[in-house]
Amino acid sequence: MAALKEIKNRIASVRSTLKITSAMKMVASARLHHVQATATALAEYERGLSEMLAALCASSGKKVESPLTEPHEAPAHAVIVAVSSDGSLCGAFNANIAKSVAQQVKALRKEGYGRVTVLPVGEKIAQAAVKAGYAVEDRFRSLAGSVSYDGAAMLADRLTEGYETGEFDRVVLVFNHFHSMGRQVPTVECFLPVPDEPLPATAVEYLCEPGAAQLTAELLPYTLRTRLYAMLLDSATAEHAARTIAMQTATDNAKELLDELSLTYNKRRQQAITDELADITPND
Repeated sequence: MAALKEIKNRIASVRSTLKITSAMKMVASARLHHVQATATALAEYERGLSEMLAALCASSGKKVESPLTEPHEAPAHAVIVAVSSDGSLCGAFNANIAKSVAQQVKALRKEGYGRVTVLPVGEKIAQAAVKAGYAVEDRFRSLAGSVSYDGAAMLADRLTEGYETGEFDRVVLVFNHFHSMGRQVPTVECFLPVPDEPLPATAVEYLCEPGAAQLTAELLPYTLRTRLYAMLLDSATAEHAARTIAMQTATDNAKELLDELSLTYNKRRQQAITDELADITPND
């Protein structure tokens, strides 16, 4: 009977876990659809904005005259903006970011950057960066839990100001890109200096007043804020997708374990009843 009671307690525990994982899956799925809708709409807007900027650069007849597009002559300090989640239970989402950050730190030091600072966005990568002993600027770690354009704009302005003043010489973004529900791809992008954008084949020719160069210089900082906001939304979408899949897997495993425990419990209970009947049944 002691064994049956243990199995019964185990069944109750698994059922309780199953309720939790099912609820977490539904919450993550709801958040995924909300963030994905925003990210999809913004991606189209950002693409149009980038194409407009590339077309303006081409129509001006020369490269944009902005300190944000010019590489520094003696690069010494690089910043890695690493985006993770605040919580766990999302598979390898955070582990992949920590691994990518470690690779980037090593690569940047190999390129000659004597100082590499990690700017974490998200509790998990902030904890990992401190544990790894990296130099950390810890002002924007809460942005991952509440993605907003205002927060992204503050971060973008901090990065552009630091680059313009020469405080640092390169900014790299490390985040998980949402490829599909079952695939979140660790991605590394150069944020500053602004990389040259290829001119689309279907680019529109703009007539500008007072001039393309002046309009481009005004448009560039806004484009960078939008790019950073899109990146944060992309990472949030990947996070919710990873958590949805992780909770679905946990729910499926709990159901399978529950079936196995129930079968074992019924078999042992039947065997116990059979043994009791054998004890009380007289032998001929």
